Amino acid sequence: MRRIVQVLVFSLFPAWTAFAASVTPAGFETKAKQIYMIEASTGTVLISKDENEPVSPASLAKLMTMEVVFDALKKGEITPTTAYPVSEHAWRTGGAPSRTSTMFAALKSSVPVLDLVQGVTVQLANDACIILAEGMNGSEAAFAQRMTKRAEELGLTMSRFSNPTGLPDPGNRTSMRDLVTLAQHLQVEYPDYYRYYAQPEYEWNRIKQRNKNPLVTANIGVDGLATGFADGEGFSVVLSAMRDGKRIFLAMGGLQSDKERFEESRRVVDWAMTSFASRTLFKQGEVIGAISVYGGARSSVDLAAKVPVDVFLPTNNPERLAARIVYRWPLVAPIEADRQVGSLKISVGEKVLREVPLYTVEAVERGSLASRALDAAMELMFFWL
Repeated sequence: MRRIVQVLVFSLFPAWTAFAASVTPAGFETKAKQIYMIEASTGTVLISKDENEPVSPASLAKLMTMEVVFDALKKGEITPTTAYPVSEHAWRTGGAPSRTSTMFAALKSSVPVLDLVQGVTVQLANDACIILAEGMNGSEAAFAQRMTKRAEELGLTMSRFSNPTGLPDPGNRTSMRDLVTLAQHLQVEYPDYYRYYAQPEYEWNRIKQRNKNPLVTANIGVDGLATGFADGEGFSVVLSAMRDGKRIFLAMGGLQSDKERFEESRRVVDWAMTSFASRTLFKQGEVIGAISVYGGARSSVDLAAKVPVDVFLPTNNPERLAARIVYRWPLVAPIEADRQVGSLKISVGEKVLREVPLYTVEAVERGSLASRALDAAMELMFFWL
């Protein structure tokens, strides 16, 4: 049977407000060429601009490198004390002779995984990335294939990797949206390792270095993650910040200098933390709407979410929210209770702020022969029209 997407649109509480559907909220401009920011508890998009544009990740690729390593640690494939040798390639390409970010791992020595993790999370060390890649998969190329495969598993649709360092290569691509998704995943799934992103400094080979991300000591609530720079694309950053019980994830690119990146990050974080308030649109289990049922004992079924439907809304803008229940039509009986059949998309104009899965509140049994015949006739009429 042919199925189509059916959409039920309705307004949400006209007295409540949200920002305009342009690329940036009314009254707020950003210097970033690409930007994407969400509030963590609700997933509300606070600001977005060219968030799906493919860009070079530069050192931000190391976030994906760490995800692969953290995943391997979590699954027991490797342990924090597993030690990997420092090859000449790792030493020359990412170590002291490279004049790039390095933890100064000594040639032909062996370094435990946990120390390599701190080298990457604190110092963005290229030698640490290569040592991990060669130790876990034999080569940078093989590890990069693993990074790309893992990115696909996580739903990072724009991300592809050719090396674990982010050093210049046209095969390294990502987007601001993917980077925010990845950052949130790292913070939620690997709290024992995520904390190293906020470590102020790290010493290896008798050389102590401060955290490469100056935002972790800027007293604005940032507790990770990383910065990057790519020729022709500018300065970038991915960060998470927690303040007064609010957590945000932010990715920005296309900034003109390290100073502009620092100042813009501070400004955007402060704006996010002070200009929004949480609103509950629907309580957990509250009926949100009803959709049509084909061939059932009843003609419709109520839908609800399994979580409270909250959004973060600006406190001083007159634009209004709208919501859409999106599902595959026709929904054919019998239908069991607690079955996911669609989603609620909350938006302003074409800009989606949040999407929440919806579930059937009750079961709908198969209808009588007469009711099924009537529904079949209506379906034929619908497609004929």
